[in-house]
Formats: sequence, structure tokens, C-alpha cells
Amino acid sequence: MALVNQGLFILNIKDMHITALGSQLLISMPSGGEWLWIVLAIVVLFGGKKIPELAKGLGKGIREFNDAKTGIKNELEAGMKEQQEPNK
Repeated sequence: MALVNQGLFILNIKDMHITALGSQLLISMPSGGEWLWIVLAIVVLFGGKKIPELAKGLGKGIREFNDAKTGIKNELEAGMKEQQEPNK
């Protein structure tokens, strides 16, 4: 069995299998210090005055999404009730 090490990946030539080393590191959530750097970068990029506007827009978008989701759910439930009533 021949193994070739190429950084984060190991290639097993006999089985033609590639194993990713550290794949957990690539998909892990940021820790406390990393969140601090992310917030600092956002403040620097957008400025202190733009952040409340961004948050307001994000909240409005989430509210509209939830309203649309509820509307579709209600329409589907009403359609299912209409479909079941003539069968009675």
C-alpha cells in the first residue's frame, strides 16, 4: 500500500482513495476570538452608522420571509381542507 502525502490530503494509490486530513477544521464554526475579528471587520467596512441600517434591513427581510412562509402554509392547509370536504 503506497501512501502519498500532499498537504491536507493523503492519496492511497492501491485503493485509489483520497482522504482529507483536517476536513473538520475547514467546516468548524468560528470561536470567540474569530467572531471578534469578524465583527471588527464589519464595523471597519460598513462603519458604525450603517450597521443599524443593515440590521433593520435584515430584520425586515426575515419578517417578510416568515410572513410568506406562513401564507403558503395557510394556503396549502386550506387547499387540503377543500379537497377533503367533498369526499365526505
